[in-house]
Amino acid sequence: MTDRLRYGTPAKVLHWLVVALLAVQFSLGWLMPDVHAGPPGRAMTLHISLGLTILALILLRLVWRITHPVAPESSLPPWQRVSSEAVHWLLYVLVLAATMTGWLFASFRGWSVSYFNLIPLPMLAGKNPVAIHQIDGWHQIAEWALLIAIGVHVAAAFAHIFIYRDGVMQRMLPSRR
Repeated sequence: MTDRLRYGTPAKVLHWLVVALLAVQFSLGWLMPDVHAGPPGRAMTLHISLGLTILALILLRLVWRITHPVAPESSLPPWQRVSSEAVHWLLYVLVLAATMTGWLFASFRGWSVSYFNLIPLPMLAGKNPVAIHQIDGWHQIAEWALLIAIGVHVAAAFAHIFIYRDGVMQRMLPSRR
């Protein structure tokens, strides 16, 4: 398989690293108590820091994808190639939406947050009690939409492994040498 037909090691590492961090992030978000007034605690600081890590990695992954394109699998019917591309771009947009709305949520709360308690983060907006509920709603919508898109993506991957048995999924798995 030529390099243009499969994902390289950087793309695979970034993909699976984001997958792992999203699994931790969603788990942390679900287990974290409802956030009310007051400064962010350890769990929220971790949640924000992981979100920023995911944001940085997804931006890096996006740049890598644009500068190192991989040809669509030619054996797929056109509807699968188009829907695959659409779902991939939707995943990028939703990760960006979820992370940015989370950062805005912290800013509207007036929280002084830092990246793993090491690097102070800039506020994206001033404290705004009125906007908190709206941006929290948008954050939750982005989270649920992202979960649904991930579910579609995983279901398609499993379909290629167990139903079509066409080797498409192997393009993102570690190479066997």
